[in-house]
Amino acid sequence: MAFVLSKIRRKVATLITSNPGVRRLSLCSSSRTLEESIPNARFLQYSSPEPRLLDHTPFLVFPQVRLSTLPNGIRVVTQAAPACSLHIASIGIWIDAGSRFEAPGTNGTAHFLEHMIFKGTRRRTAQSLEEEIENMGARLNAYTSREQTTFFADVQSKDIAVAVDVLADILQNSKFPEHAIKRERGVILREMEEVQGQMEEVIFDHLHAAAFYKHPLGDTILGPEENIQAISRVDLQKYISSHYTGPRMVVSAAGAVNHDEVVNLVRNLFTNLSRDPTLAGQLVMAKPAIFTACEVRVENNVMPLIHLAVSFKGASWTDSNSIPLMVFQTLLGSWNKTAGVGNCSGSSLARRVSTEGLAESVMAFNTNYCDTGLFGVYCTAKPGRLHELSCVLMQEIRGLACHVSEIEVIRAKNQLKSCLLLHIDGSTAVAENNGRQMLTYGRVIPFHELFARIDAVDAATVKDIARKFIIDQDVAVAAIGPVEGLPEHGWFQSQVRAER
Repeated sequence: MAFVLSKIRRKVATLITSNPGVRRLSLCSSSRTLEESIPNARFLQYSSPEPRLLDHTPFLVFPQVRLSTLPNGIRVVTQAAPACSLHIASIGIWIDAGSRFEAPGTNGTAHFLEHMIFKGTRRRTAQSLEEEIENMGARLNAYTSREQTTFFADVQSKDIAVAVDVLADILQNSKFPEHAIKRERGVILREMEEVQGQMEEVIFDHLHAAAFYKHPLGDTILGPEENIQAISRVDLQKYISSHYTGPRMVVSAAGAVNHDEVVNLVRNLFTNLSRDPTLAGQLVMAKPAIFTACEVRVENNVMPLIHLAVSFKGASWTDSNSIPLMVFQTLLGSWNKTAGVGNCSGSSLARRVSTEGLAESVMAFNTNYCDTGLFGVYCTAKPGRLHELSCVLMQEIRGLACHVSEIEVIRAKNQLKSCLLLHIDGSTAVAENNGRQMLTYGRVIPFHELFARIDAVDAATVKDIARKFIIDQDVAVAAIGPVEGLPEHGWFQSQVRAER
């Protein structure tokens, strides 16, 4: 979710040529004594301090993914679990449409529609819909992102037919009564107030506004308050007819499901979709996102911590560099003061930030879109040592272009693969993974292929990626809080200049 701060001074500054005389900080490394570098023998009884590339093959045996494409363009993908393992199924509709594709002046429509889709159809009132879901012991939910919208249900296997019927009904027959639209405006405005207190949400909205300046990808998902007050039934219906089309939909089911049954249900129930031939890829090509070297600063001296995000242009979903950037993100790592293990972390950035007491938390991020991406570092810190923190952040990011060992890369690859496996725990996560991949890649990438691509990344690849995506590249910065001691945008840009 996203949100626009009001009544707070915002400064948006485009990149200006920075002073060529600014001296670049040199990369620094901490020295260790011989005694410190020798691990205690007690900790070597069962493992080595040096990571080994792990073979995850035994864990990569998954049920078959089956795919069918219906005449109306809907793709149905299923991954059935063994019948003896569970009796729960997850099924949903993944739509290639989000806030990025909203018409000018209607930012917020996609999210507003997510709310209104549950407010009654020609066959079901809002109350009867809610009671039907609760009586089954099911869960019906939805979410909107900048490029995708999802409606999904978790049900018992015997109720799959009902779940598909409900999903088909709300997506094709919603009435959008005026009284419900009026009531939902207040709900969304209260949601915006709640998001105001979630600084991680707010900072990334500002980062998008800086990185994709004056582009729909830089707009918030909720939209500005004036749009929420103005969105009409016509806007909702127009958005559905323009974007909720068969070729832009994927029905993804996982768990205790039967592929042929799901295909037949979707074929028989999804018969009234818009026939608009426009695809999301065509809309992206018509208005591609352009990364801009900008900054957004929101000065608020009442806040105890500053929230800072430093970003570079990343890779799109299908870019061959997307996998190496995932490894790059893992190398930078994350750390939170409450965890208390920073000085033992495999991440050099986490170790320096924690041991020097520079921040409360730090987190590398990597976000993909159809034609671009964002990657960088987000941190929270007290205002006293912002320049020191900024120096460490830029040194560590830039340093991967020159100094990274095979041991560090192996450790990062092991962490990344384990994280990906943990992410698909449960039928809901599997259905979401498959649905999203069908929209972004046009197929579900087998894990053995994905892991092979991760294993192919070595130290030389990481250095090459750093030189390609960091050195002499534009920097976007977003900051909220007591920002007085934070270096100017030109300083951040100067830190990634190549030495001449």
